[in-house]
Amino acid sequence: MDEARELLIELGTEELPPAALARLRDALAEGLTTRLRDAGLEPGEPEAFATPRRLAVRFPAVPGRQPDQLQERRGPAVAAAFDDQGQPTRAAQGFASSCGVEVDQLEREDTGKGEYLIFRRMQPGQALGELLPDMLDGALEHLPTPKRMRWGESTTEFVRPVHWLVVLHGPDVLPLTVLEQGAGRHTRGHRFHHPAPLELAGPGDYAERLRAEGRVEPSFEARRERILEQVHATARELGGRALVDPDMLDEVTALVEWPVALGGSFDRRFLEVPQEALISTMQDNQKYFPVVDEAGRLQPHFIVVSNIESRDPEAVRDGNERVLRPRFADAEFFWEQDRKHRLEERLDELGAVVFEKRLGTLRDKSQRLEALMQRLAGLMDLDAQQAARAARLCKCDLLTRMVFEFTELQGTMGRYYALHDREDEAVADAIEQHYWPRQSGSELPDGPLAQALALADRLDTLVGIVAIGKQPSGTKDPFALRRAALGLVRILVERELPLTLTPLLTAAAEPIRERVAEADQAVDPVREYIVERLRGYLLEQGHAHETIEAVGAVGPDQPLDFARRVRAVSQFRERPEAEALAAANKRIHNLLRKAGDEAAGTLEPDTLVADEERQLHQGLLAVRPAVDAAVADGDYVRALGELAGLRERVDRFFDGVMVMAEDAAERRNRLALLRELRQAFETVADIGRLATG
Repeated sequence: MDEARELLIELGTEELPPAALARLRDALAEGLTTRLRDAGLEPGEPEAFATPRRLAVRFPAVPGRQPDQLQERRGPAVAAAFDDQGQPTRAAQGFASSCGVEVDQLEREDTGKGEYLIFRRMQPGQALGELLPDMLDGALEHLPTPKRMRWGESTTEFVRPVHWLVVLHGPDVLPLTVLEQGAGRHTRGHRFHHPAPLELAGPGDYAERLRAEGRVEPSFEARRERILEQVHATARELGGRALVDPDMLDEVTALVEWPVALGGSFDRRFLEVPQEALISTMQDNQKYFPVVDEAGRLQPHFIVVSNIESRDPEAVRDGNERVLRPRFADAEFFWEQDRKHRLEERLDELGAVVFEKRLGTLRDKSQRLEALMQRLAGLMDLDAQQAARAARLCKCDLLTRMVFEFTELQGTMGRYYALHDREDEAVADAIEQHYWPRQSGSELPDGPLAQALALADRLDTLVGIVAIGKQPSGTKDPFALRRAALGLVRILVERELPLTLTPLLTAAAEPIRERVAEADQAVDPVREYIVERLRGYLLEQGHAHETIEAVGAVGPDQPLDFARRVRAVSQFRERPEAEALAAANKRIHNLLRKAGDEAAGTLEPDTLVADEERQLHQGLLAVRPAVDAAVADGDYVRALGELAGLRERVDRFFDGVMVMAEDAAERRNRLALLRELRQAFETVADIGRLATG
């Protein structure tokens, strides 16, 4: 049968890597869809499924056979295909032979460039069952699998051992073999609830049969939503609300086929331990959802998502509580032991921890941060003593037992220990927040001291690592410089800190110079690297590439100022005058570039000849003070608004004045006038780069 029918492909495996499950599902669906379409078999939009033990794709309507295709090849020109006696030449015979026919079976066609021999043949389309094995092999081969493995005596490789294969086209099984598994119509349900095979009548009953009989929710999204609903409902029953980390929710979804949420409890005494440590244990180690009250305080409860609907849920609950107890006891022990030593007592121990061989130890880094914080204290009006104290202590918690066990709590535990040591609260906050933002889009440091320390830490790392020649390349970024640069950009822009890059980077290079003589040479490349991250950040904010380039052309050295200019130019582009002024600026740029040294003269207003050029000069004189005042205030929207008022005068100038006049004095004077106009616009951006023509 050649009519289009539903197509179901399911690959059953041992438990797939949870972190990769959604990517594997999407890649399989995309790979099969692309291959079917390339073969002329339009399948419609696929529905993809994924559980820990299966990947599946269902297409709504796939033809049973390719359409017949007309094959056409052009051979030699007729003039070269036959000799003077009309006999076929070797060229004609060779072409006919390659097509599998005699010369007299070839057609002739006038192509407009001469008459050529043509071979045409109708190629019958192949059946879906003939094409699908190679398609499926190819799609599976290109899955983004973390690591492939073999099993048993087989030489076949896949991310996990394969146990069954379903390939149904309508009600019919397509008899093919992939990964040494013959295709059939039997899927499998839940490993415990329904271990027996489930026979499928066709692709249409796949999902419902698995749900109703197999006790498997095959849809990743439906399973995720079901988990979310159960977790929130269970949290309400426990008198709180669940903390749901999206990444952990995805991982739990990839670990279960039939989710059942259960609430559990732990001893209240553990709440004396910082809740971040307990939450980290529950989320990272056990994949439990913590329960908090409306104020965000941890409650002595958790929620586990089981992969079975147990007849004895109390036993499941008790087992999970028993597993959690020793982990919390460890955290409690670390908390008690760490507080026996002040953070400051760990300073000398930092000297034994290498940050980077050429850049020294963490103690060396702390000393560099202390020096840099003194510079930032002056720029940001900080208490110099607090600035030095925060820099001195900020890395000390890395040597605590708690952070050794839970590395993600660096900074967080430092704050707790600093407060226990009765350090100033601003210092404690800076210790925690100097790691912020921990990742793209996450929270920024709050207070000025924390912001300064976060900047200092990133500046030192960026300059130091680039100075020793270990800047990122391709996909490798072992020191997370991209994240450091983007974090620095976000702090400066979103916290509205008017700090200039070059002096900051130069200050960061000074203490590094004691170890790396060429540290100063890193200033310019690091500045460019940060500006590139700033450009990317502004693109993600929705600003156009040419807008960012227009601002970048005038080289502002302050990220906050750069961002404000970009926002102003984006608003300017919405004005009706923008396009004409951009085109005029582009024209001015081209005229000045071609004129070379002749455009470097001084404007002599009294010798302006034409009324249009005098009007333009007067208009420029009138708006320039307001433009300069607005630029000085950082109000670039107002500055561009003032300049936009020159649009009519600029238009009249170009309509009525020949810039490159024959008279040399007139020509130089007009070029000087245009140079001053261009300079006025370039106090904000190179507006000519916005021109579309």
